[in-house]
Amino acid sequence: MIDLRALREDPERLRASQRARGEDEAVVDTLLDLDERRRSALTSFESLRAEQKSFGKSVSKAQGDERQALLARAKELAQQVKEAEAAADRLAAELDAVLKVVPNVIEDGAPAGGEQDFVTLEHVGEIPTFDFEPRDHLELGEGLGAIDMERGAKVSGARFYYMTGVGARLQLALLNLAMEQAIEAGFVPMYPPVLVKPEAMEGTGFLGAHAAEVYQLPQDDLYLVGTSEVPLAAYHMNEIIDALPRRYVGWSSCFRREAGSYGKDTRGIIRVHQFDKVEMFSYCDPADSHEEHLRLLNWEKEMLAKVELPYRVIDVAAGDLGASAARKFDCEAWVPTQNAFREVTSTSNCTEFQARRLAVRHRDGNGKTQPVATLNGTLATTRWIVAILENHQQADGSVRVPKALQKYLGLEVLEPIKR
Repeated sequence: MIDLRALREDPERLRASQRARGEDEAVVDTLLDLDERRRSALTSFESLRAEQKSFGKSVSKAQGDERQALLARAKELAQQVKEAEAAADRLAAELDAVLKVVPNVIEDGAPAGGEQDFVTLEHVGEIPTFDFEPRDHLELGEGLGAIDMERGAKVSGARFYYMTGVGARLQLALLNLAMEQAIEAGFVPMYPPVLVKPEAMEGTGFLGAHAAEVYQLPQDDLYLVGTSEVPLAAYHMNEIIDALPRRYVGWSSCFRREAGSYGKDTRGIIRVHQFDKVEMFSYCDPADSHEEHLRLLNWEKEMLAKVELPYRVIDVAAGDLGASAARKFDCEAWVPTQNAFREVTSTSNCTEFQARRLAVRHRDGNGKTQPVATLNGTLATTRWIVAILENHQQADGSVRVPKALQKYLGLEVLEPIKR
């Protein structure tokens, strides 16, 4: 939710943000009009209520015909107060409804445009070359006894899978490495709930344009999370935090309907309905959020270096940010058989947007409560296994284990199983 005071002072900033996102900038005038009318209605209500209170003293002192006339006026005034309050409440509700669908104001420097208008910030690592025909991650995973899509579909349907044998061990190794790194960096580890109330899902911005992605349990009025960002953001909902920054790292299963992705990435575990993820989350002073965002990105890069993957960092264009993010950086790992970079991490600076919706505050230098900034970043997820298998494969179908994972996995090479 955007800051109305900032909107009044500089409406052009939101207009420019809407243009960069490819959204309707006329919403700015709608907000300003509703805000002005709401404040006017509120002033009218408060003025009438003050008159009503003052008028009550006059009635108590009057007698006879004068008292009857004053009582009639008091009744009329009470009705006016009631109507003025209703008008102020109605306009406040209208304003709130519009505010809830307006995306966050983008950060200065974020590229304008849609999905393909990202800016590449850097390339890291050497893209591997093979003197054999490389296998894709599913062929490798099946050969290693690591991935079973067929039984996943049998039991649960399309885009489900089993991680088996060394596949399960590889995922545990990867996520344990991520947790270890985060804990060493001072993050508080968490296993958050994966079912949340509507106010948590809405507060983080996932019930707007992305509502079709979310699994809902109507009977329980709960939602399955698509990322532990949701329960971590809501952890301090309706609270005042006494010290910043607060950094948490959550390990959870994540669930996404993948609505609208029919026919995309149907092979293997790139785009699936359930996966595990280690997610960093930070609450900080809004003045420090840009630097905190870069810190999260650097922790992601550190993790990618540990698993020895070539990747690029992109500055995501405004139209592809999602409602909550003011800016987002993605790290995309090289996938040899696709001859393409694919997203493996994403870190977003949501500034005060989520905190305003969730009422997460801190006290500024003057002791006044202010919204915090919230940021999130992926540190490892099941999808990484795609890039790990493909980039470290060998001619016989075996896969070299990155050195940092060997102590968790207890293996230097994943060998094909004999069938």
